[in-house]
Amino acid sequence: MIYLDNAATTMPDAACVRSAEQFLKDDFYNPSALYREGFAVHKALAEARKAVLSAVAAQGYELIFTGSGTEADNQVLFSAGRRGNVVITEGEHAAVYESAKELARRGEEVRFAKLREDGSVDAEDLLAKVDADTSLVSVIHVNNETGAVNEIARLSSAVKTKNKRTLFHSDGVQAFGKLDVRLPQTVDFYTISAHKIGGVRGAAALIRKKGAPLQPYLYGGGQENGLRSGTENTFAIIQFAEVVKKRMRERSALYAHAVEMNAKLRGMLDKKFFMPLSSETGSPFILSVSAVGLRGEVLQHMLNERGVLVGTGSACSSRNRYSRVILACGVGENVADGVLRLSFFGDESADDIAHAADVLNACAAELYERTR
Repeated sequence: MIYLDNAATTMPDAACVRSAEQFLKDDFYNPSALYREGFAVHKALAEARKAVLSAVAAQGYELIFTGSGTEADNQVLFSAGRRGNVVITEGEHAAVYESAKELARRGEEVRFAKLREDGSVDAEDLLAKVDADTSLVSVIHVNNETGAVNEIARLSSAVKTKNKRTLFHSDGVQAFGKLDVRLPQTVDFYTISAHKIGGVRGAAALIRKKGAPLQPYLYGGGQENGLRSGTENTFAIIQFAEVVKKRMRERSALYAHAVEMNAKLRGMLDKKFFMPLSSETGSPFILSVSAVGLRGEVLQHMLNERGVLVGTGSACSSRNRYSRVILACGVGENVADGVLRLSFFGDESADDIAHAADVLNACAAELYERTR
């Protein structure tokens, strides 16, 4: 099997699972317990928090562990988007986009900034929508469907210049552990997730600039300094921290390899059937293409039968025939219908990529003949 759907989820890193396994077995104690064993787990969580935070943020930030990137995004939207208007891009992940739509249903004004053809935000349109009443701007760092990279340092600075009281959030789930990310002081909130980089599902985090207003999303025992109640998922968090440390050591090599494999696959795809949608300047970990005039979902199932696993866009929006993000890039439904998202971890072999290309081309040719 060749797995090319890493933007949806990645295989948990086995070595990091083993190193954290003791927190499923021997050190299973509640980190809020006052006895010695519980306090030792609490200290391990503190070290994990420090390791994850140091990978992306300088001093002046803190980290709240959550159960998912979706939870972190929701916490920001429903906490910071409480007055005036909220500005997001049309390319946001469903966790931000659907939260913004819910804010609109509750009577808040939500403004949607347009996309360029590669899926990055139209910066001029975004800034035109920011005014004296804008409470929150949310811009995805790496578009999860096209891989387009938004320059959040430049955009957040421009937003703060226009309205210094506006809070700036970025969903960094597809950027963290893949790109070289250091948060500028103009970013107030940043979402990351474990399972996109070799972590297990159930651990994610919201990175918050100290002092940025944030309300709890879950209430209860007051964990995470009162900002995220619920007994911590110790095993998943510790494994997340181990993955982050490993990913930071290997990130440059993995990035370079992803660039090479992305270019190899892009170059081997038959241009008679496949049109690239992802820009070559985007994240090398995502390559979206369209088999124009063919059904991407049908191709996905054909590929699956031949041992190649790919996506058709965001896994969180797989029930919709046409991706709203791809349509927002300005393409027609015939292009949007044929979308396949090929996404890398950074350690794929050249032989696997070559074989995947052969299978993609053969399936597209077969489906093309069927529909004629």
